[in-house]
Amino acid sequence: MSQEDGQPSHLRFSGAVAVGHGFDTVKTRMQCAPKGTYHGALDVLLKIIKNEGMFALYKGATPPAVGWAAIDSVLLGSLHNYRLFLLRSGMTEMSPSGLPRLTLFAHGLAGLFAGWTSAIVATPVELLKVKLQLQSQKSPLDRRFKGPIHCARQIICIQGITGLWSGFTGSLAFRSNFFWMFLSFEAIMRAFSRLEGTPYQISTGSANFWSGGLASFVYWAMAIPLDNIKNRMMAHPYPQPYPQTVTSAQGVLKNPSFLRVARHIYYRDGMAGFFRGLTPCFLRAFPVNASALFVYEVP
Repeated sequence: MSQEDGQPSHLRFSGAVAVGHGFDTVKTRMQCAPKGTYHGALDVLLKIIKNEGMFALYKGATPPAVGWAAIDSVLLGSLHNYRLFLLRSGMTEMSPSGLPRLTLFAHGLAGLFAGWTSAIVATPVELLKVKLQLQSQKSPLDRRFKGPIHCARQIICIQGITGLWSGFTGSLAFRSNFFWMFLSFEAIMRAFSRLEGTPYQISTGSANFWSGGLASFVYWAMAIPLDNIKNRMMAHPYPQPYPQTVTSAQGVLKNPSFLRVARHIYYRDGMAGFFRGLTPCFLRAFPVNASALFVYEVP
């Protein structure tokens, strides 16, 4: 991403983490905690603050603060290239101005491919985030992982370098929903463009902001079941402690498959289990995604 108003991209992403990470921690705890541990998002929030302190909401914040700039650079950079490829491949239609433009489906397809591409970078970052978020001990000395670097080293020691991509199939499935994100973004932008010349017209910047925020609701409504599966795959063997040695890992860290985790969620919680954490997702989605797409789309 380019700079805008003198603010480097890493500062903007750090700001997004500062605003949204607490909601994400609540979501992750709701999704991965054993049944009966919490009774809704507010209960999670109050118990974290009471038992672990206010700053516990920011457990696991370092990996996304450092990694999100890279993840979104890959996502949005590849999105641009996939759009160009599909444009050259003829997936176009005539716009009202008489110029060719990508079809809505092509915008969704570019988002799908970009989501899959970004999963390569996103999976290790999200894995470390989830591992750290689920540590409920108040004192850092009592936690299995002392920080993101220690967590990464322990995963590599126990599982090898490929252990950092545990839950990769879940990440691919989850990030497939960028199909809906960018399809709906383009559809909403086109709806706003029809207001030009009327008393209700809005600026391009405002249209991008509102389209990004509204598209994020579409994204999370579609993605939350797969987010539940992905995060539980990454949390494994939680609620059991992560093993201390390779020997103790025998028979414990055979990573569960995507379908096995999905079946477990359904048998334990029914369909409602796939939608755990939707409320905090919606609360954080609009401001974070509206701002990100505003920065990306507006020259």
